[in-house]
Amino acid sequence: MTERLHQRTLLIGLLSGGFGGLIGLGGGVVMIPLLIAYCGLSRHQSHATSLAAVIATGAMGAAAYAWKGEVDLMATLILAASAMVAARVGALTAPKVDASRLRRIFAGFLIAVSVLLVLKPLLAGGQPAAGHAFELNLVGSLCLALTGAAAGFVAGLLGIGGGSLMVPGMVLLVGMGQHLAQGTSLLAMVPAAVVGTWTHARAGTLVPRVLPGLIPGIVMGTLAGAMCAHHLPESWLRWLFAAFLVWMGVRDLRARH
Repeated sequence: MTERLHQRTLLIGLLSGGFGGLIGLGGGVVMIPLLIAYCGLSRHQSHATSLAAVIATGAMGAAAYAWKGEVDLMATLILAASAMVAARVGALTAPKVDASRLRRIFAGFLIAVSVLLVLKPLLAGGQPAAGHAFELNLVGSLCLALTGAAAGFVAGLLGIGGGSLMVPGMVLLVGMGQHLAQGTSLLAMVPAAVVGTWTHARAGTLVPRVLPGLIPGIVMGTLAGAMCAHHLPESWLRWLFAAFLVWMGVRDLRARH
């Protein structure tokens, strides 16, 4: 049973890490439903455990993007500082929300993110090309702080990295290029994930037994996904991922338990 669980969690880690590295997300949107369906975790346990795994996703993915020079350290500090505070609030809120309501919130979040991914080129028509020299001003710093706070709360509440809010926020509000936003998001989500994981662990919802298989899979999947992100067309990946999010969101909305 332990060996079978290890194999399942390794595969889940590979899949979620691969998606996370490609799109610049923590991978929780893939990880959470798979942990519930194939590892027997409850809704609250899967959200808490996913957030622990996001630490590895963010660290490995950010390293791959940083290798290409696609991480902004100042933006990371602003995002991480506000996200860390909000992540604890979100993690403290999660146990107070019943599982069915948490499922509906999560489903609505997935569908909303899919819309953002599809509409992003229209909303950010003048976004900079790769390699654009990004400069942060006072207004941009405030936008990043608000984005980090929103992403941190969502990360703590739903067990995801928050990159699905950080990346659109950086691209649409402060004019970052797509690759720079993805790399910065992956690094910024790590401190918030640490705070959220610690809070969930104290609440007793973290399930450590799945991590020995999950973490190695995430490390390998995230590195592969992040390296591929610079060589594959962003447009069809965005549409594919958006369709995947809608499918998972609709499935969760229709679930009766």
